[in-house]
Amino acid sequence: MTPKAFYALGVALVSVASLTAQTPSPAAPPAAPMTLQQAVARALAANPNLQSAREHVSAVEANKLTAGLRQNPTLTLYGQGISLPETPNAPAGNPFFYSANVSRLFERGNKRQLRLDSASATAESTQSLYRDQQRQLALAVRDAFTNMLLAKESLAVAEENLADYRKTVELSRARLDAGDITRTDFERIDLQQVQFESDADNARLSLQQASAQLQLLFGADRPDPSLDVTGTLAPPPLPLTMTEAEEKALQSRPDYLATRQALTASEADAKLAVANGKTDPTLGAEYDRNGIDNSFGLSLAVPLRIFDRNQGEKERTRFEVASSRDAVTAARNQVVSEVDQAWMTLDTSRRLADRYNSHYLDEASHVRDNLQFSYRNGNSTLLDYLSALRDYRAIRVNGLTANAQVWLAIHQLSFATATDILP
Repeated sequence: MTPKAFYALGVALVSVASLTAQTPSPAAPPAAPMTLQQAVARALAANPNLQSAREHVSAVEANKLTAGLRQNPTLTLYGQGISLPETPNAPAGNPFFYSANVSRLFERGNKRQLRLDSASATAESTQSLYRDQQRQLALAVRDAFTNMLLAKESLAVAEENLADYRKTVELSRARLDAGDITRTDFERIDLQQVQFESDADNARLSLQQASAQLQLLFGADRPDPSLDVTGTLAPPPLPLTMTEAEEKALQSRPDYLATRQALTASEADAKLAVANGKTDPTLGAEYDRNGIDNSFGLSLAVPLRIFDRNQGEKERTRFEVASSRDAVTAARNQVVSEVDQAWMTLDTSRRLADRYNSHYLDEASHVRDNLQFSYRNGNSTLLDYLSALRDYRAIRVNGLTANAQVWLAIHQLSFATATDILP
């Protein structure tokens, strides 16, 4: 190959490489919008606070291993006057002596089983508290998801209002050019556009903040701007009554269950305190070798519990049991009260949302459309038209907020009953 041909080939390769480097790689397809169930599942799987609580539950579970261990036996070896075989001129009349003793403490009063009962009840209570933390996280995710959905739909309303008002500005510009309105009237119309632009910017900021709050619950170190959610704010029908909600709560609330399990642990501790007041004997067996004589013996050591019979722990645990019983009663009352309050909030929110959805939204849209048509045809004043636009915007946003409040109340009722009211 000649030098010129080699140079031409090199230039061609460089050109191809340059074009390849400049060709953009195909963009990854955007992720599908996330549903409420997917958001809750993602948070339960990846939230770092919940993972920390999960490890704590495992640590408490390990206490059952310690509680179930039995007492170790003790081996004691003793030797005296032992002469090695190769020792010359060993002194006479000095027989060797050695002994081996094995002893073990035997617990009375079923202490091991009571320790196991106490450790198991404590572990179950900790597990219930962990499930309660899951319940709290699920509520936070549902609220954040609903707020993001509200911000998303509010942004859509703000952008719709802005696009619609821009059409009005363009029509007014055409009327200005045609001499139908004065420059001052046009500028008054144009100045109002900044409010619609501000509404859109604020709605966009609210959406970004709601997205960041939701992703914080996922355990994300920084928010992903491409995250999207999907769902509806339309109030759904409820499949249960308030009485049924109370029954579900008393059956499913993990914090109430943890309180009852704490009572079980306190009762086991009280029984263990009584058992620890009993005497535990130590039984031993011993083999002795003294010269040519062999002997075997038994020993029994029994502490004389004249003064300390664990009176303090018996008294303390007795009061702990009474305190735990009162705590169970208080927890039950709290559960019923929270369900009733959540139900009343939901009932009020639903009535307000129904008023907007059945009457005010349609009426505000009808008034806006009529005045918009009338103003664009020169039959209404600018003030009347702008007032109709403000009313329409306020009613739409208030209607969306009322619908979101219904969903937030449903989430609160799900939290109060520890069940998925609407799975």
